Amino acid sequence: MEEYVYIDGKKYRRGYTTGSCAAAASKAATHMLLTKNKIDKINIDTPKGIPLSLNVCNIELTENKAKCSIEKDGGDDIDATHSMHIYAEVELIDRTNDEDIIVEGGIGVGVVTKKGLSVEVGKPAINPVPMRMINSEVRKVIGEDFKYNLGKSKSLKITICAPEGVEIAKKTFNPRLGIIGGISILGTTGIVEPMSDEGWKKSLSIELEMKKAQGLESIILVPGNHGEKFIKEKLNLDMKYVVRTSNFVGYMLKEAQRIGFKKILMVGHIGKYIKISAGIFNTHSKIADARSEILISNLAMMGAPYEFLKRIEGCVTAEAAVEIINESNYKDFYNLISNKCKLKIEQYLLDEEIDVEVMIFSMDKTLLGKSDNADSLVEVFR
Repeated sequence: MEEYVYIDGKKYRRGYTTGSCAAAASKAATHMLLTKNKIDKINIDTPKGIPLSLNVCNIELTENKAKCSIEKDGGDDIDATHSMHIYAEVELIDRTNDEDIIVEGGIGVGVVTKKGLSVEVGKPAINPVPMRMINSEVRKVIGEDFKYNLGKSKSLKITICAPEGVEIAKKTFNPRLGIIGGISILGTTGIVEPMSDEGWKKSLSIELEMKKAQGLESIILVPGNHGEKFIKEKLNLDMKYVVRTSNFVGYMLKEAQRIGFKKILMVGHIGKYIKISAGIFNTHSKIADARSEILISNLAMMGAPYEFLKRIEGCVTAEAAVEIINESNYKDFYNLISNKCKLKIEQYLLDEEIDVEVMIFSMDKTLLGKSDNADSLVEVFR
């Protein structure tokens, strides 16, 4: 594997996905079951075109079964599944249908309970690409004509397990997605690219897909925990409509548009939404941080005096600026910013059929401001 990539001039190490681990463990266990010989390395190909040579761990080999694991390595993009072991147990069973290879989920692999994912309800959370990888790599061992090699009456049963997955899944998006009992076996390329936001964004987008599959036509987008708590505790809205955007506001707006939502309520803390009012749609500070400049320019346009603007400039956070604004005659600033957010979003989406409204709150969950028609849109979510 090409182990390193360079991002912004820095060297980062690649890793490999839980899908690659499952495929490698399945291939290794199949090889050991059929040859009755233990191996300590296994080679697989990945959809990205990068081959992997992985260590085989925790081998158990009997006459009728073979089991082993591959340790997940996230490279320099460490997540909750980094260093956990993905197991495959392989056995020959009596054939009950035309399937040569049967893949099931065991302990620690979640089960899908809600519509809208790429896996059917009731099935183990092994995504389509990892499932194809497992079948492809195992097929390299058994050959194309399985019946010829191992008898017409047998099938190969592969059970993917992740014993640590029950606890690790609690640190992932799985509970929000309706995946219970464990982790998902994931990966569209087989390779984990360091410092990549793509996996995170995809998991957020999947939640939007699920909401649509459940019949929802309207959605509430919030950055994270604080937004969710504000929706629940202050607005008393139905939480089934709520999806997080994290910092990927523009991405999630475009995804909501693509999926077909026609009413979008945006609710967020002023520290992030002040950026949207200036057309900044990735709110991470490493992308753009012009909070102070946006605050000052809008307050200046409202006629705030120089000394007042200097006080705002001295604020390290938007929350600190809120304290000053709340003691002034410029509290209309919040509605102004909410309406500017709405305008920038409308310009970004260029879709007159989508109704967008905005609400902004402070850290103590006080509603600061809202766009002109926000109240009417809120009623949709009660």
